[in-house]
Amino acid sequence: MKKMMLVAMMMVMTVTANAMSYSAARTEALFLSDKMAYELDLTPAQYEAVYEINLDYLMSLNRSSDVFGIWWDRRNADLRWVLTSWQFDRYMSLAHFYRPVAWRAGGWTFAVYTHYDRGRFFHAHPNVYVTYRGGNNRMHVNFYADRHIAKPAGHHHNPPVAHHNPPVAHHNPPVAHHNKPAAHNNPPVAHNNKPTPHAGKPAGHNDRPAAHNGTRAFGNGPSKATVNAGKGPGSPNRQIAHNTTRSGGGAGHFGGRR
Repeated sequence: MKKMMLVAMMMVMTVTANAMSYSAARTEALFLSDKMAYELDLTPAQYEAVYEINLDYLMSLNRSSDVFGIWWDRRNADLRWVLTSWQFDRYMSLAHFYRPVAWRAGGWTFAVYTHYDRGRFFHAHPNVYVTYRGGNNRMHVNFYADRHIAKPAGHHHNPPVAHHNPPVAHHNPPVAHHNKPAAHNNPPVAHNNKPTPHAGKPAGHNDRPAAHNGTRAFGNGPSKATVNAGKGPGSPNRQIAHNTTRSGGGAGHFGGRR
């Protein structure tokens, strides 16, 4: 008899030790709901309903078997009424929201703290934080289906495709990045072959006029004349017409009379 009473007392102590107090459940429900509102883009009405659902679930945990028991199923059923289809799909894809609690080493652990630091909040407390004390999950299963809860507009239902499929330009850069214009590879011919005038000087640069090489037309005296020496009648000596007329005097000539 005493042995049976001792076992019963130990079971009561175990249940009491495992049960989560309202104060602890309230604190953890607020932190978890704030992160869900941040990542799932909840409206204020959704935020309040999610807080109530999380608080009900945490206050229903008395032993480790409750983590994924009937109260976990009820939590998911209630959230399905509150969230949009894409919000609920994302909720199930995030383990720290979908499976938020575990019993380890004699205590409750919360997966959300592996992603967020304690004390960090993105939103103010929901209005029901100071008034709601739990119990909605004890009512009929369509409790949240009968409530009007504002949800995000239609464009929130489908996240932008750009988040999953970046523009093609990120994978296939323009061809111009790989093939430079021909002008970059083949410089103009003028750069390699200089024009002909640069290679040789004009003829006038190398050959001076005849006047520079011969006797100047004006000098100290007349140039020598070529005389045809001949005797006999009708063969007078002729002089080349390079005789000069002196200024200021009479006409003069070389040789004899004709």
